[in-house]
Amino acid sequence: MRVKFAPLSGFGTAAAILAFVASLSTTAQAQQDEVSIPRINRGTNQPSRPNIVFILSDDQDVHLNSLDYMPHLKQHLLDQGTFFSRHYCTIALCCPSRVNLWTGRAGHNTNVTDVSPPYGGYPKFISQGLNDKWLPVWLQQSGYNTYYTGKLFNAHSVINYNNPFPAGFNGSDFLLDPYTYQYLNATFQRNHDPPVSHTGEYSTDILAQKAYGFLDDAVTAGKPFFLGIAPIACHSNVILPLAAAELPIFTAPIPAKRHETLFPDAIVPRTESFNPDQPSGANWIKKLPIQNESNVDSNDRFYRQRLRSLQVVDEIIDKTVRRLEQYGILENTYIIYSTDNGFHIGQHRMQPGKSCGYEEDINIPLIIRGPGVPAGETTDIVTTHTDLAPTIFDIIGIPPRPEFDGIAIPLTQTVLLEAKQNRYEHVNVEYWGFAIEEGDYGTTFHYNNTYKAIRVIGKSYSLYYSIWCNNEHELYDLARDPYQMRNIFPSNHFNSTQTSKSKLLGHPLSAVISRLDTLLFVLKSCKAAECVRPWETLHPQGNVQNLRDALSPKYDYFYEVEQRRVAYTRCEPGYIIDAEGPQFPVDGLIYRDGHAWSAWV
Repeated sequence: MRVKFAPLSGFGTAAAILAFVASLSTTAQAQQDEVSIPRINRGTNQPSRPNIVFILSDDQDVHLNSLDYMPHLKQHLLDQGTFFSRHYCTIALCCPSRVNLWTGRAGHNTNVTDVSPPYGGYPKFISQGLNDKWLPVWLQQSGYNTYYTGKLFNAHSVINYNNPFPAGFNGSDFLLDPYTYQYLNATFQRNHDPPVSHTGEYSTDILAQKAYGFLDDAVTAGKPFFLGIAPIACHSNVILPLAAAELPIFTAPIPAKRHETLFPDAIVPRTESFNPDQPSGANWIKKLPIQNESNVDSNDRFYRQRLRSLQVVDEIIDKTVRRLEQYGILENTYIIYSTDNGFHIGQHRMQPGKSCGYEEDINIPLIIRGPGVPAGETTDIVTTHTDLAPTIFDIIGIPPRPEFDGIAIPLTQTVLLEAKQNRYEHVNVEYWGFAIEEGDYGTTFHYNNTYKAIRVIGKSYSLYYSIWCNNEHELYDLARDPYQMRNIFPSNHFNSTQTSKSKLLGHPLSAVISRLDTLLFVLKSCKAAECVRPWETLHPQGNVQNLRDALSPKYDYFYEVEQRRVAYTRCEPGYIIDAEGPQFPVDGLIYRDGHAWSAWV
């Protein structure tokens, strides 16, 4: 069957066809599930506080159209909830992004910046004192029962799973390294029991049954609950090395047997940035060779395997929703669907992978349905992973913690409309360490992949600005260049005649760059409220709320002359502050008659 799939904005007939294809393999199991759900007398003392089910996929894209291939996600979540089209992770790597999500704090504040020690992974999470300062602990303290199954953090392993156990769960069943990413050789570890190997069984199917069991337990307990479901799809299949000197082996994801022939004609979307004739990007990316036909064919196969592996995740969505409905609690349950980071395949000539600041890697799925959430809506307000813990606090009715680097995402029509006028417009993006190439032609680790970046999306502008650890700069005007192909950053912008003549947003390019650089300067080391309202650090009077305000010519001297610049002294694989240049901008300005008078700090 040849199917032409619709773009993200209009699932329509394509989704209906996909639903039919999926139903061929799921109808019999669905009927069995209807019968297997325990009959529980919920009585009259059931909780009125809402329940939360959080489904977290792995490495899932928005820009490669993976959501178009998930008919149950469309039926139950997109059609019944709100799609946040401008949702971003703040670091495009599994473990640091998940720590950001569950703590509500940016990577430079958690100091978990990698997937393994010494700069990241579960051991770093523990050593940073975060095991009692994260969402499941706070939820339990607020009267919720908490359950979780699937991938938690990288380097959470068969050796250290109990050193200590992750805190805050009434029930847990975690995937453990070095087998986390082996679709047919998973090891799970339940509660405080020893790990159990499942050689030859399909990992996501095992996880699904564990998730349904925890849902049954949660309903039986009769308290409001949080249930986290974290499959590895559509991450690559990975065999992690047992010896330190060896490298991991990345291959395409492995789908369940019943899905392995779906979508035979699907290919990576051929956008302007896909395997371009001319190099693009910066740093190591601009040195990549064009991919030959065999390489492209291999990456298309890799793409199809990703789509196929997501079909079990789509089934989990369907069966979870139906269970909630049969228990009579669907209308009192928020369902949140997201992923840890995005993914690229062929964009800017890159092999499959993540770890970069381009849209494919950082703009990721977020869909929320629940009480009061508009159904079938799409919003373009800016949201990030650091907003999700504050959002869950808001859902359950407790005040945000002072250390949160994000704020609650609006979930009702009225507040969503207000947010379009007054919500922040920036995303702080950061990364430390290496980038890994995946797929059949991915053989390289790029070790100089440390960078700082910001994404700024206003009512009339859409910009990306980044500085790599070798001090190369990138600037893209996504309103005119949505695939980030034309870097408009000049080599010596502050004293460049060319820059003074060039215009962006109706202002000299140098003026825009100086504002972006200063905004990035604040965000790269921001804490708490400063991460949400960075302009107030620069303009304590509150008269500048966004980039457009900051572009007033009366501030030119302050931004173009007085401010320090973002710069690295060297590349490091982790958050080493003395490699990252000056940390604090000039602030404390007093404005009189349109003139700036500086109070240096």
